[in-house]
Amino acid sequence: MINNLIQAISNQAHQHPQRIAFDYLGQTETYATLEQQSSQLAACLQESELDNGPILVFGGQTFDMLVAFLGSVKAGRAFIPVDVNSAPDRVVSILETAQPALVIAVEPLPVHVKPRVLNFDDLQSIYRTFEPVSKDVDTKGSDVFYTIFTSGTTGNPKGVQISHTNLLSFVNWMDDWVDYQQQNVLLQPSFSFDLSVMAIYPTLANGGTLKVLPKQSTDNFMLMFAALPKMKLNLWISTPSLIDICLLDPNFDQHHYPDLKTFIFCGEELTHQTAAKLKQRFSDAHIYNTYGPTEATVAVTRVEITTAILAKYERLPIGYVKPDTQILIDTNAHDTKGELLICGPSVSKGYLNNPRKTAQVFEHPGQYQLYRSGDLGYYEDQLLFYNGRTDFQIKLNGYRIELEEVNHYLANLALIKQGVAVPKYDQNHKVKQLVAVVVPQESTAADSTLVSSLKQQLSHNIMPYMMPQRFIFKDQLPLSANGKVDIKALIAGVNVND
Repeated sequence: MINNLIQAISNQAHQHPQRIAFDYLGQTETYATLEQQSSQLAACLQESELDNGPILVFGGQTFDMLVAFLGSVKAGRAFIPVDVNSAPDRVVSILETAQPALVIAVEPLPVHVKPRVLNFDDLQSIYRTFEPVSKDVDTKGSDVFYTIFTSGTTGNPKGVQISHTNLLSFVNWMDDWVDYQQQNVLLQPSFSFDLSVMAIYPTLANGGTLKVLPKQSTDNFMLMFAALPKMKLNLWISTPSLIDICLLDPNFDQHHYPDLKTFIFCGEELTHQTAAKLKQRFSDAHIYNTYGPTEATVAVTRVEITTAILAKYERLPIGYVKPDTQILIDTNAHDTKGELLICGPSVSKGYLNNPRKTAQVFEHPGQYQLYRSGDLGYYEDQLLFYNGRTDFQIKLNGYRIELEEVNHYLANLALIKQGVAVPKYDQNHKVKQLVAVVVPQESTAADSTLVSSLKQQLSHNIMPYMMPQRFIFKDQLPLSANGKVDIKALIAGVNVND
């Protein structure tokens, strides 16, 4: 069991200094370099006269970002990762909320900031001139390790504070069922998306190698399909949306990826269709479905998707709850479904500098924090099942519709690869139409005949009032920087003035 995450990573550097920690499409960095440069940065930060507050780290999926994360914690500071692809307004909002003591701009900032800034050249100078810190600041259990700002569905982003204790609970749980030791682990999400945490810290604590698939590659399928076979991956971590794209490549299979033995999915619902197709391509691999909000440190449930699970359940379970955690169902009378309430040592203490929002969804009923997730679910066979969101509901012609229920049945239609239902609003922001944006199978023409077939198939599973009134066909669905289907972009697209 790991008791101190920074010490565990340092131990790997001392025991295996020349082992590769980070591989960016062939550009590699060792554990020794990670240890030395993060300790040099920590020394600089400790000598600097900084106000109280976290350190905001701005950039892409690069090695210097990891150095900045670990250096900040070694200096006794929490860090806030902000992705280089963030909109300027979002960066401003995070700065205003977080009030950081310092900004480390690994890449140029798109906005002017008040705090002191260390840029890329400053970092290189620090690596050349500073002696590594002789002793790290002791990171206590309740001290904030990192803060990730979630996008949220409306309003300003909220900064979820994750402590050392929160992170240890997650990492030790992952260690119980995933072999990270000396494994090549896919690192694909932006560092401001907490799915990246599932790769970064368990891998570095166990002496594995982080294999980066940057956004430039995932944005260009040809580049991605060319890069993936060269990465010799053992462990795949991503959203289901990314694997849907990879399955478009007929060479994405066990024969062409003989070392790829484990797949872990989080961040979105894993559909039966996607899991079944992946199981056909990689019959010997372990495929895991996990679930968890950022507020509970990445994931709190997991289940292996076996042939038996696929045969038994049409909508896949999100898993068994991790042993140190409870997930309660806040139900109405005579109902077994309701909001998921998560309580355990990985639950955040709340949102940074936002007591009002914290009070709305966090409680402290006993030893651990409790988080009202806004996710709906239920138990069956001791497995937890996801059943949509409290805030993914619309009202159309007086009927309340769960969008994710419609999405579930769309995703399982044989005639399409992907499908998402989104609302179209009138001038009073009242829903006037339900629109399905779908990617048809390549062999199928997108025409009125296809629309009729889709509606006929959907009619077997959904009520007439839930049927999309309009279908829009696309070659692909847009992905956010986090690798999820970009629902906001789809909603904006269907609501452009006709």
